[in-house]
Amino acid sequence: MGHNDNDADRLRRMASLATPMALRVAVTLGLPDRLLRDSAEATELAAELDVDPVALDLLLGHLATLGVLEPNSPGYRTTAFGAHLCADADNGFTDILLRLDSAAGRAELAFVELAHSINTGAAAYPRRYGQDFWADLAGFPDLRASFDRQMSLRFHGQIPHLAGGFDWSRFTTIVDVGGGRGELLAAILHTHPSMRGHLVDLAPTAATARATFAAHGLSDRVDVSAASFFDELPAGADAYLLCDILHDWDDGHAHRILARCVEAARPDSRVLVVEPVGGRRAMTEMDLAMLVIFGGRERRIEEFRALADPHGLVLDDVVDLAGQRCLLEFRVG
Repeated sequence: MGHNDNDADRLRRMASLATPMALRVAVTLGLPDRLLRDSAEATELAAELDVDPVALDLLLGHLATLGVLEPNSPGYRTTAFGAHLCADADNGFTDILLRLDSAAGRAELAFVELAHSINTGAAAYPRRYGQDFWADLAGFPDLRASFDRQMSLRFHGQIPHLAGGFDWSRFTTIVDVGGGRGELLAAILHTHPSMRGHLVDLAPTAATARATFAAHGLSDRVDVSAASFFDELPAGADAYLLCDILHDWDDGHAHRILARCVEAARPDSRVLVVEPVGGRRAMTEMDLAMLVIFGGRERRIEEFRALADPHGLVLDDVVDLAGQRCLLEFRVG
């Protein structure tokens, strides 16, 4: 087999950790924003940021090689390409996913323990940080706030499609289980004026959801409970919505969540699961992220059936939605 230098070069670039970490450190330090205003050289920036000037110069040099910065007397400035890394770029990416002090940016560093996850099938996050992702969110309010912002940004631009891509009018009452800040439920209720909703999430997020519903004039049509989805859920609703929930959990925890839904449901209720489906709408990169961070995965249709079956849930329909998500509709058998 002949040796291809171009292929070897490409693989080397793919394997190198220098570039992704350089971008993350640059964003965490605020370099793209600072150098968009005016150019500066390493010594000046190092004094502003209280970092080592020689090391910072090395970082600036690599960012220039990437086209994120360009030399500009007396130092460097941000390019049009690099401006996509600015905090106000409004791409739902930079300020949340790249900052090392955000929940998502910090969590991605658990990929250095990917071998542990492959060997054991378990999350790598606790191995790196000493406790699981959710315990970190509970213990550090700034991480919780950044995670909630991340979840909102993931839906940015997709909510109208999620709210309009399925016949929600079949239901008069819906419980949004782990519904976050309430943007999706607000859109569904706004589109269907006769429907009532109930959102369940942990206390800090539930407080934000109340503000969301108040801002949309929906406070009289929606209840908010500050609780975990591992606890008893509001009973008797037509539908129980799990949006981007189950893929965050291994099978044991996913079974507990579904059990709570079925326990609260009526015999004619529906359980609606919205998330990427492996082999259909999910990205392989996200499969690994779910494994490393949460010990979860983007399950395939047959895996959802197997997960639902012990709870008497029968998969009736699968609808492709926006943002690589599917809606799986289960009836209580």
